[in-house]
Amino acid sequence: MTSKTLSAVEGEGLRLDKFLSNQLPELSRTKIQKMINDGLVFLNNTEAKASLILDGSEFIAYTVPDLNINIKDISPQEIPLEILYEDNFIIAINKQPGLIVHPGNGHTSGTLANGLVYYFDQLSDLNGFLRPGIVHRLDKDTSGVILIAKDNASHRKLASQFQNRTIKKEYFAITWGIWKDFKGSINNAIKRKRSDPTSYHIDKEGREAVTNYELIKQGQYLSSITFYPKTGRTHQIRVHSSSMNHPIFGDNKYGGGDQKIKGFTPEVNKLLKKLLNNIGRQALHAKKIVFKHPDNDKLISIEAPIPLDIKNIENNIDLTNG
Repeated sequence: MTSKTLSAVEGEGLRLDKFLSNQLPELSRTKIQKMINDGLVFLNNTEAKASLILDGSEFIAYTVPDLNINIKDISPQEIPLEILYEDNFIIAINKQPGLIVHPGNGHTSGTLANGLVYYFDQLSDLNGFLRPGIVHRLDKDTSGVILIAKDNASHRKLASQFQNRTIKKEYFAITWGIWKDFKGSINNAIKRKRSDPTSYHIDKEGREAVTNYELIKQGQYLSSITFYPKTGRTHQIRVHSSSMNHPIFGDNKYGGGDQKIKGFTPEVNKLLKKLLNNIGRQALHAKKIVFKHPDNDKLISIEAPIPLDIKNIENNIDLTNG
């Protein structure tokens, strides 16, 4: 499931379906028209028709559904949620690892969305019924701060900040290897792999992706890093870190799992295997987010403590120097 928001500023004079077809070349015009007919495309918070002619001032929110998924609504489920912040407009949750954000193929329950509709009576529906209140997303096994909107006006303002890249995000990670530079920037476009649509890779024909980074602590085999993504592409930090030959510790999809334990001394090999087994996921945590409150424009900073499973790895970085 992919949900996005975008401005129609480049679509003046075009039909809605034609504009979306230009913006989403990976989707057929027929599929885009079906999304519109199924009520998964909103124009200024109102369901739209494919034939509508854009004037360029519109704000479009759309959801690309997973194939073969058929969910009439989302069942409320009592899922433990750690609330970091809440007021009448927004909620910030410290998402636990292993929790999928919204329903998709093979996952029609047990998601963050199911928990949200259980605990909260009012949530935005700007991104459709499958993503109640959800403004952005985190990967299943990435923990940390995620923002939720209680109403469509708040949702729209937050989404605009994401789109305009004015929201500041900070991630904490454990990566493999010794970084050459103490700080730097990774500026490499990212594109979905044709051979595996669940994975992404560096491709100059992909979408712009920029990630700044700063070293925190470095051992001989592992390092702790702060990442500051400027764009918000799917798997961006994981792909960028791996492209530098420093995949996220525990990230099997991008080369940071068991395949990295080769050629070490028996003692180091044993320790690394133990750390991998203990975490069972990529060591990536959305630590902090800074944004303007959608109601009063006040600058808000919300931080989620680094979870113990990742902190334990950082505490053992020096032990891998042997």
